[in-house]
Amino acid sequence: MPNTWFQFKQFTIHQDKCAMKVTTDACLFGAWVAAQVQATNATTAYDLGTGTGLLSLMLAQAKNNLRITAVDIEGDAVAQASENVAASPFAAQIAVLQQDIRWMPAEPKADFIISNPPFHELQLSSIFDAKNIAHHADALLLEELFLKAKSLLAANGQFAVLLPFYRKQAMLTLAAELHLTVVHGCDVRQTPRHDLFRTMAIFSQEQNAHSTFETISIAGNQEQYDPAFVQLLKPYYLKL
Repeated sequence: MPNTWFQFKQFTIHQDKCAMKVTTDACLFGAWVAAQVQATNATTAYDLGTGTGLLSLMLAQAKNNLRITAVDIEGDAVAQASENVAASPFAAQIAVLQQDIRWMPAEPKADFIISNPPFHELQLSSIFDAKNIAHHADALLLEELFLKAKSLLAANGQFAVLLPFYRKQAMLTLAAELHLTVVHGCDVRQTPRHDLFRTMAIFSQEQNAHSTFETISIAGNQEQYDPAFVQLLKPYYLKL
């Protein structure tokens, strides 16, 4: 049974009410995106499908002038994220909102958007509705997410997403159709001996932007965290 809480250096994530638990790949995604956001002029952000509020809190820790609206459709997730945010040092930076993102108004625009969306479109679903919504794309298709993100994005803004690696090509094809270009990309594997299992990308509407995908391993061949992983997660993980 997963822990009901996860302690980071500057905040705690309680997750007993939320179907989407803290995962290593989500932590890596948050840290990788936060490192990129620090170098931007972004001051406003949306976290679409916030779950426990993990990604919002990681971004807020990394950039203290960033104001984030964390959105989720599930009432329990909104309650959990609200509690986690309120108990953190970053409560003034984050507003938590219950909303189906498909019906969000296109204003106000944001400088940055982050999303760890439902993963497993067209795969078998759980009997539990909350877990279905958290892990599957029956309630939110990838096309809907990208369309909404683009409508909410400021002209010079960026959109970050985490997906299973098998959906990478579909993601890139969809982005190209919407005139979104990768500015940072990274594929993830558990160790150098494992296949790639996640892909992370940050998109821009600037058509001259272009980036290739780097690769990162969570652990090395000795089953210890990879140095690149440690560098990204050191500001957040207690034992690094």
